[in-house]
Amino acid sequence: MKAMESILDSKITYLKGVGPKKADLLKKELGIYTFNDLLTYFPFRYVDKSKIYKVSDIITDNTYFQLVGTVSNLTKIGDKRARYVTATFSDDTGSTELIWFRGLQWVMNRFVPGKKYIIFGKPSVFKNKFNFAHPEIEDYEESDFNASGQRLEGIYSSTEKLKNVGLGSRGISKLQKELISQCIEALWETLPEYILENYNLISRKEALVNIHFPGETEIIDKAKERLKFEELLIIQLQLIKDKNSVSHKFKGQIFKTVGNNLNVFYNEYLPFELTNAQKRVIKEIRSDMRTGYQMNRLLQGDVGSGKTLVALLCVLISMDNGFQSCIMAPTEILATQHFNSIKKIIGDLDVNIELLTGSTKKKKREEIHSQLKDGTLDLLIGTHAVLEDVVVFKNLGFVVIDEQHRFGVAQRAKLWKKNSIPPHVLVMTATPIPRTLAMTVYGNLDISIIDELPPGRKPVTTTHVFESKRLRILGFMKDQIKQGRQIYVVYPLIRESEKVDLKNLMDGYHNMIHDFPMPDYQVSVVHGKMKAEDKDFEMQRFVEGKTDIMVSTTVIEVGVDIPNASVMIIENAERFGLSQLHQLRGRVGRGADQSYCLLISGYKLSNEGRKRLEIMVETTDGFKIAEADLKLRGPGDLQGTQQSGVLDLKIASLVHDTHLITLTRNLATKIIERDPSLDKTPNRLLRKQLDKIKEGKQNWGRIS
Repeated sequence: MKAMESILDSKITYLKGVGPKKADLLKKELGIYTFNDLLTYFPFRYVDKSKIYKVSDIITDNTYFQLVGTVSNLTKIGDKRARYVTATFSDDTGSTELIWFRGLQWVMNRFVPGKKYIIFGKPSVFKNKFNFAHPEIEDYEESDFNASGQRLEGIYSSTEKLKNVGLGSRGISKLQKELISQCIEALWETLPEYILENYNLISRKEALVNIHFPGETEIIDKAKERLKFEELLIIQLQLIKDKNSVSHKFKGQIFKTVGNNLNVFYNEYLPFELTNAQKRVIKEIRSDMRTGYQMNRLLQGDVGSGKTLVALLCVLISMDNGFQSCIMAPTEILATQHFNSIKKIIGDLDVNIELLTGSTKKKKREEIHSQLKDGTLDLLIGTHAVLEDVVVFKNLGFVVIDEQHRFGVAQRAKLWKKNSIPPHVLVMTATPIPRTLAMTVYGNLDISIIDELPPGRKPVTTTHVFESKRLRILGFMKDQIKQGRQIYVVYPLIRESEKVDLKNLMDGYHNMIHDFPMPDYQVSVVHGKMKAEDKDFEMQRFVEGKTDIMVSTTVIEVGVDIPNASVMIIENAERFGLSQLHQLRGRVGRGADQSYCLLISGYKLSNEGRKRLEIMVETTDGFKIAEADLKLRGPGDLQGTQQSGVLDLKIASLVHDTHLITLTRNLATKIIERDPSLDKTPNRLLRKQLDKIKEGKQNWGRIS
């Protein structure tokens, strides 16, 4: 088996039909280095080439057609870069035009007059006539069209550079055929027999052969199911094993007691009754803190769900056990906000809290450093400034990292190392991720979710408004300002169109100044191109209620809590992603007053853009929105999780295969419970795979 196995590890250069030049391109363009890489490069769709159509059958440009006929009238048109080739394709029912914009000399030499060819492609319409741009071409006499059964052909993604060396979809398919014929005996089974039987899965060999060269439509689904199941199961096993090894490897502080600090605060200072979700999360955290192992927990909660209060209660538990705590935020304004809100909540409770940021004066810094060293400072709240080497704690026991995706791994690790026994780590994010997805993305971490808002919180009224209603919008804004409210006006800033977007923002700002003139109104502007001190100055003016309107890009998306801001106006709303729109909307609705979100767009909307705006109007539930966002645009780079490699899936989809994610998660949990080291004979196949993928991979399970 070992010898056969090593065949799949062979460099792609050695496959017949590849060679050094093509091998280099396959590496650069598709990341294909070995036989196995090619074998697991799957078709993204299939076309049925069992039917031959006539030219007269072409009545739509929404489907693919396969035609048999002759090619004539090959003509080069234009010159230099604008040059293209046209030809006439004919059968006994009529003719249609073929057109090529690349590989022109090859096209001119390709056809023999009177010879029959098969063409395959999707027609387009030009000047009310159908034509085929860059159709697939096959010699009719040499084709295997007359072979029995369906001609299902897998379509592979390729690139221009690969197509230029004959490795378009058809070329890749030929390589797959050569590969399978050479390595058929190396396609050994990787799943134990009991899993194949219990879940009615076909063999790996059958799956791999049929995913590339299916005999019938039904077998494609079976092949996909088998390969997806295996891919997700191996990932889940790896995550659970990593999680178990972390939770039993790193010694942590033992927080045995809930003492005076927590009890007094809970009974006398708590601003409102905790939600059931908050109570559940605190219970989960307390359980972690008693184990003697380091806690590594992710806290997900929608904007305004009360994550900061949960963090504060954990800080008080840390104090009751004789330890210091630290809360780190990505920006000075967010750190200041945490500091002010916690100071306000605890009132005159005997808790020593300080704020450390880049702006903290030298004398104050030295004072903080001294208090940290002698243990008289209970809670330090700060920005990256807390990571400096001079910041030394006497006994750091608990760390909170807010909006963790804004910090690099090395930065988080630096904070983690500020105690000989690592502190318990709670990471917070306001970006909801659907539960099934979170199980895979953060599957080797403990996850807590706050999935309800505090009582009395009024949902933000969201409306989609077209640009033509601008005068009405201005009237609404003036009415809200008259009532003492503040307003955000947010513009998109997309890297590809940054200059245009910045111009639109500044035009919008100048229009606002015109419509809301001084001294009756005050308007601020903030964008990422401003100097940090100017940006902070303008933000602070808005925080203090000195300006009525804040015109900005999405720099205000994360964190800043201004209860008096009750209106969020999002310009060109169709250009924002769903989760981004939701984050922006979460900036209002923090106070007791009714809040509003106006999504402004033009009339020309894509189907996806329209759908996004409809979802925003329909629901304020962050988890429902995250689910919808996932379905619309895929997982993207979820909080930087792609760096981990977990999302590097060959065939499974985090969007569409949620049932398999849940199924494999449950199975992996059972397998590890019964056989933690995968030593039992049936599970050795699984262990072999895990050992293989572990080679050279770092453990990213620790969030800090």
